[in-house]
Amino acid sequence: MSSILPSRLVFRKARILFFGLLFLASTSFSQSIAYKTLLDGLYDKTFPTVKAEQINDLSNYQVLDTREKEEFDVSHLSGAKWVGFETFNLKNVAELDRNQPVLVYCTVGARSQEIGKKLLEAGFTRVYNLYGGIIHWSNSEKPLESEGIPTKKVHTYTRTWGVWLSKGEKVY
Repeated sequence: MSSILPSRLVFRKARILFFGLLFLASTSFSQSIAYKTLLDGLYDKTFPTVKAEQINDLSNYQVLDTREKEEFDVSHLSGAKWVGFETFNLKNVAELDRNQPVLVYCTVGARSQEIGKKLLEAGFTRVYNLYGGIIHWSNSEKPLESEGIPTKKVHTYTRTWGVWLSKGEKVY
């Protein structure tokens, strides 16, 4: 029995080493778990979200960027209309169809959720928050643009939020 014990110990150490290396090698996997946990704490569970992976055609949505203008100018989703957060006004969305789907987004989804709630209160019927915001969109290798030109740049709001961007060029 004593000869089996050392081999179990070696096997256990090998397993720990293997999974530790797998964890370190897969930073996008480990970040996605931590990022999901972070987002779960930010989001109102009753407000609908849609993930980048679920969107094949942005033209199915009226896309609203709820970040500040300097963030929007760095990059945004194709066809997005800038509405801002601090300066948001329902007059700026008066031309939108209240019965067509609206996709709101920001850096991670906190600000856009708040704007989305205002849209629902104003009578919009189908408002969705982009899960993980522009960071998750970029990490999913979905296209971004600036002045109609494709770009990999993403304004991450702050360096703190920038740690979550793994596929794109960080701008602060």
